[in-house]
Amino acid sequence: MSLSIFWSDEAKETFDAIFWFVFHEFGEKSAKKFLKQTNKVILIIKFQPEIFEAFSSSRFRKGRITSQTSIFYEIKNDQIHLLFFWDNRQEPLINS
Repeated sequence: MSLSIFWSDEAKETFDAIFWFVFHEFGEKSAKKFLKQTNKVILIIKFQPEIFEAFSSSRFRKGRITSQTSIFYEIKNDQIHLLFFWDNRQEPLINS
């Protein structure tokens, strides 16, 4: 099964922010590595959308890109909606 990928505006903005942070703090090589790993995770999501941890409801999922970065997405019918990217060093989204 291969689902189409839709990037929300927030996903685009948060990805760009993290990418440029990595670029400026750690250099071009690290930024390219982050981009490659992100593309790999999105490809996994495209073909196996339920592989990553579900939260809140079965439609919302969190995929790990690196130990510092996660991607949040939603499965909607025959599409994957990338919601946003998250720096795991930030305050948690919800309290446990």
